[in-house]
Parts: sequence; structure tokens; C-alpha cells
Amino acid sequence: MTTVTFHCARAWLGGAGLERDVAVTATDGVIDAVAVGSPAPRGAALLDGVVLPGLANGHSHAFHRALRGRQRDDLDSFWAWRDQMYELAVRLTPDVLHELAIGAFSEMLCAGYTAVGEFHYLHHDRDGARYADPNEMSRAIIDAAQTTGIRLTLLDACYLESAPGTPPSGAQLRFADASVSEWTARADALVAPSERVVVGGAIHSVRAVPPAGASVVAAWAASRSAPLHAHVSEQPSENEVAREAYGVTPTALLADAGALSDRFTAVHATHLVDGDRARLGDAGASVCVCPTTERDLGDGLVELARLVDAGIPLTVGSDSHAVVDPFDELRALEGHERLRTLRRGTCGPAQLLIAATASGHRSLGWSDGGRIAPGAPCDLVHVSTDAARLAGTGDDAAGLLAAATAADVRTVVVAGEPLVEDGRHRRVDTASVLDTAIRAVWS
Repeated sequence: MTTVTFHCARAWLGGAGLERDVAVTATDGVIDAVAVGSPAPRGAALLDGVVLPGLANGHSHAFHRALRGRQRDDLDSFWAWRDQMYELAVRLTPDVLHELAIGAFSEMLCAGYTAVGEFHYLHHDRDGARYADPNEMSRAIIDAAQTTGIRLTLLDACYLESAPGTPPSGAQLRFADASVSEWTARADALVAPSERVVVGGAIHSVRAVPPAGASVVAAWAASRSAPLHAHVSEQPSENEVAREAYGVTPTALLADAGALSDRFTAVHATHLVDGDRARLGDAGASVCVCPTTERDLGDGLVELARLVDAGIPLTVGSDSHAVVDPFDELRALEGHERLRTLRRGTCGPAQLLIAATASGHRSLGWSDGGRIAPGAPCDLVHVSTDAARLAGTGDDAAGLLAAATAADVRTVVVAGEPLVEDGRHRRVDTASVLDTAIRAVWS
């Protein structure tokens, strides 16, 4: 048994403010005790600034990291960007994906994310042929997570069609299984290799999975009490396609398929319509908003106040990794709503932090995560407040969320182990790995 103690000058324990002089003791990666107002015990690791629970990145496509900064003049819509993403997808081998994911996951850790939901749909070889191991690409992702130490929820995505009634083609062949039963067989073969990995399911979208297939995926996840995610109403045309093909909205289709529950997360939910929010709220489902990606792609603005009014738990994700900065995501979550409504304060600091911590972990199947409390995993994010941008911002969570960035993260602990120290990953030269992997993709 290994026992470690961290002494936090200030820590957020889930309330409206910060607590001072907090001693956190953990054994074998699980918190035993939290003492507020405690002097630093002998031998404790000293964390100045502010300490937060581990942050959850609720939605990631690791291979999209290779697209950052490659904006072209003709990428004037989501659909034009998607063509560029397809161009990237056809270039990836399992080895290059593995290295790219190591870089992406270590960048996330350095930013304060200790858990990630990898919405994984890049399954097969360039022509759609199955690898000898049908889950070779999934195992590349899992091994990358284990190399970096991040907690991984692998959300294996079912993808069957290009559009309702239209078979996949081109790069989509890498995403698609021949049938939902083939997806089920492949998903059944995925076994979490360690306690830091959870295997869940995903319905790529109602464009790519017909109602009968969505029902099978939902039943698969329910039989395992596993998290289930889906892209939902990211674009107005997705709503139009669903209505034309099935006569209902994407959310209503997923409800009819039995997908909605407290294990379900609708990703984006940018263009929900009347009735959709009530369906999600009544089911206890979550919504994962990805503000920096939605901003980058021109997806539109989530109607945040209506989600809050419906009682829907919120989470955040970095999605395409246009930016990897949880503080930017949280500021944008609230800031975009201010721009949309001309009103301030839909979500206060504590609500925003809960979205990135407890709610985010729950969405990914880590029910005890995202808390600094006995019985929770000892995942901690130490944020330095020495930078000029944080000077004078106050001594509370509001000040931290007003100006902190990923660059202020100094120490990141997962299961009691410091993986990031002085802002650098202890195992991975993050910049070098990313640079090498991205050059290999585009060369």
C-alpha cells in the first residue's frame, strides 16, 4: 500500500468558494481523508495557488489534433471542414494514430484534463478492410492513454451509413462496420486492460446509424451499464435529414430507440428544438458542449439557459482540439450565452466547475471522479496564480475562471501519481511527439 499526502494552499471542494490549507491523503490512488485548515503534514507535497479536482474532457477525437492551424480559405462551413478531416483520416496508420494520441493525451494532461472520453470511429484500414485484429485502432488509443496515464473512456462508435439509406464511401469506409451485429461483435471484444480504462458505446449520429441500429447499440450499453454518447443536432441539416427520413428530430429518434438515460450524453446539442430538451432532462441525460470547436467550425451557439432550465447536467469537451484548454471551454460556455442572450450569469463559477469535474466524470462512467473527497480517485490539478493575468482577480473560483489558462497548470496528479510537474509531462516530451506525429501524417 502506498500512501501520499498533498497540502493545498487553497482548494475547491465543490462549494461556492475556496478552502484554505487543505491536506489530502490518499492510499493506492484513492483519497482517504481531506482536512481543511490543516498545517502541512511532514513529508506532504506542497501545492500553492489553487487545487481543483481532476478535470474531464467529455468529448475528444484524438486524430483531429493534426488539423490544428490548417485552416484554408475554402473551409467556409462545417461540411467543407469535414472533407479536410476525411483527407486526414485516410492517411492514418495504427502506429501514427498511436503516436498522435500520445501527444494529444499528454497535451490534455498538461492542460489539467485527467480523464478523456475518446469518441472513436476510426476503426478500419484505408479501404475499409478489417485489420487482422478488428480493434487494432482502438488498442492504439488505449495504449496511448496508458502510456500517458490519463483516464480513458473509449466510446466505440457505431457507424453504418453515409446518410439514411446511403452506403458509406471514401474515407467513411474506415469508420463503418458492415452491420450493427458486426459492430456488436467488435465492441464485445474490447476489454478494459486496467482500472484507468472504461469501455462505452457511441451512436455516431442519426445520419450514420438508422433507428434499428441505434436500438441495438443502446441495448448493448444498457446491458453493461456503460456510458453511451452520440453527436446530436450539431448542424441544422442533421435535423432536416432526420425529419425527412424518419419524421422526427434526432433526439426523438434516440428516445424511441431507448438510448436516453442517465448514462447517455448528447454531444453538441447545438440545434435542439422544442421538446428535445424535455426528453433529455426527463431521462437524466447529459449534454456535452464543445465551445472552442463549435466556435472554430461555425456550428452555432448552444441555448445554454434552456438546457439549465431543463435540469440537464452539462459537461465540456475539446472535440477537434482546435484549443486544449479547459478554462477557455468554461469561459466560452458562459460567454457564448452572454453573446446570444445579451445577459450575464447563466452559469456561476461553481456550476461551471461542476460541469468540468463531477458531471464530466459521471458522463464518462467515472461516478466517483471529479471530487476532492474521501473515496474519490486522487486526481488533482494544481493551478499557479503567479501569472500577471491572474493578479488582482480575487481569492475565489470566479477569479480563477475569469483569467486562468492551461499555461497556469503546474502539477497534475492521477491516482496519487504526479504525471505533470512544472507544466511538463514526466513521461512524454509532448511538443516533440506531436510535431513528429503530425509531420508523419502530412508528409
